Amino acid sequence: MVKTVMLVDDNMINNFIMKQIISNVDEQLEVKDFTSPQDALHNIEKVNPSLIFLDLNMPVMNGWHFLDNMAAQQMETYKVYILTSSTSELDRQRSGNYQNVLGFLNKPLDQEILAAILQSA
Repeated sequence: MVKTVMLVDDNMINNFIMKQIISNVDEQLEVKDFTSPQDALHNIEKVNPSLIFLDLNMPVMNGWHFLDNMAAQQMETYKVYILTSSTSELDRQRSGNYQNVLGFLNKPLDQEILAAILQSA
């Protein structure tokens, strides 16, 4: 059962919207949001998220580098959903190279899709 969700997106507004959607689905969930992927990596073990929603297009460290760092630090047990505005089929295919990526979702995330993800996790 999902208890804690981590949001990694450099856009504070996107994080705010996701927090609202998550709260509408299950207000018992704890949500930790990070606008810096580096900060998220640094805090991932402390937060111990059940699920991570990860943006791809971020400055300094993009979502792919975040996933590569997770693998290098043996953090692949954390389940990740890529949540992005990218419509690139190459990005979708590339996400399949990461064993901990469970899905590739487009922004904005539909509340019903989120509810299904949270129930199945």
